[in-house]
Amino acid sequence: MGQDVDAREFTREDRTRYRAKVRRCLDVFARMLGERDFSVDRPHVGVEIEFNLVDESGEPVLRNTDALAAIADEDFQTELGLFNIEVNVPPTRIDGRGLVQLQESLRDVLNAAQAKAGAVGANLMMIGILPTLRGEHLAQDSISPNPRYHLLSDQIMTARGEDIEIVIDGVDRLATTADTIIPEAACTSTQLHLQVEPEDFAAFWNASQAIAGVQLAVGANSPFLLGHQLWHETRIPLFEQATDTRSEELKAQGVRPRVFFGERWITSVFDLFEENVRYFPSLLPIVDDEDPLAVLEAGGTPQLSELRLHNGTVYRWNRPIYDVVDDRPHLRIENRLLPAGPTVVDTMANAALFYGLTSVLGSSERPVWSQLSFSAAEDNFHTAARWGIDSELYWPGVGTVPGRELVVRHLLPLAHAGLEQMNVESEVADRLLGIVEQRCITGRNGATWLIEEFTDRAARTADRYEAMRATTVEYEQHMHGGEPVHSWPTR
Repeated sequence: MGQDVDAREFTREDRTRYRAKVRRCLDVFARMLGERDFSVDRPHVGVEIEFNLVDESGEPVLRNTDALAAIADEDFQTELGLFNIEVNVPPTRIDGRGLVQLQESLRDVLNAAQAKAGAVGANLMMIGILPTLRGEHLAQDSISPNPRYHLLSDQIMTARGEDIEIVIDGVDRLATTADTIIPEAACTSTQLHLQVEPEDFAAFWNASQAIAGVQLAVGANSPFLLGHQLWHETRIPLFEQATDTRSEELKAQGVRPRVFFGERWITSVFDLFEENVRYFPSLLPIVDDEDPLAVLEAGGTPQLSELRLHNGTVYRWNRPIYDVVDDRPHLRIENRLLPAGPTVVDTMANAALFYGLTSVLGSSERPVWSQLSFSAAEDNFHTAARWGIDSELYWPGVGTVPGRELVVRHLLPLAHAGLEQMNVESEVADRLLGIVEQRCITGRNGATWLIEEFTDRAARTADRYEAMRATTVEYEQHMHGGEPVHSWPTR
């Protein structure tokens, strides 16, 4: 959930000063877009993955500090819950065999981390929501000790002014409340990064929004929460509700949520940063000493720390990122909507679909978003979150059709063309997109496998939690086996 901050209390003066600084950063950012070189010689991609920690019986382990000490790798970090950690895989070029190198790097890093963390009783689980989470795991004392998490939780709860309500209607109905944002820790995701030049950013972001429903349909992996079978990708409604700063009255007034799909197609990356500043009050009004205008006029590259921190507390499913590496600014799209898992190769297949489709749609002479309303893209997103691979989705020129048919007949050829545009070797593209195709043909992704496995086990025992636990252990074994989920055996 972003960069570290120190524990502190905020005054009214802090918020006033922060607002002024954020707006100053925004003005400087606008100048930079017109004056500075954000060019990308060869596009780089990157992956972040969040994990649950479990014991040998599939139960959550609240020991991320011990796990990180054992792993001893700066690419691994804490996350909100004591039962979570995250890995940031160094970016790599996508052309040639870049996706293979990324897959091999990720697999090697995770195997090494699992060996070390497993030795202290904390096994890494790559799944959207851990089926064995219980209510007692989502208590205040399950928040990681990093002051940022406690501070952020306090600020969200103060802004809301009342407990958070979680209400999700699926196969079952879940209705519960929380006095912190810890339910968000149940959501463990995969985040895909793509470097984009300013002049291309709007087209690539719009493309990312247009395909969000398709990504969820084929990649869903989160059907259970607190013993309930809910949506195929339950992370989506859970995250939307668990960090909602709005009371019921503010919702009725139309105040925008901080977990934000968006509301329109954009014409510039500046649109997104400007919306974030205009619509959302600060949660962490921390001001540093940098004068971004002075740095810019002196020929340096400003960090724009306040703008970046604020941007990190608006949870868009496709988030714009401004970053500085070796004194050079660059822009990225952070695609945040996919769950973790089920395997490394499934993760890379999801990545290949995202990169291929955004590349070809983002460079199309007749953009898909000129034929697709933004509300239709959002409807696809929530429909896919609820029904997963069996969703019916709308696509221009095709109409409303089964998502599996849409992907196989229409979108996979486009994804192949997009990866070819990015100079990805054809053998790599064929192998990874072939996994997506097989999911659609078999109708099996992480969510459907979990549902089928649990349904079979629940029919043979009166202990629902034991069926969840056994399903989790079986999933973990297949996850470590590394074969794509469409090939996992079912009962």
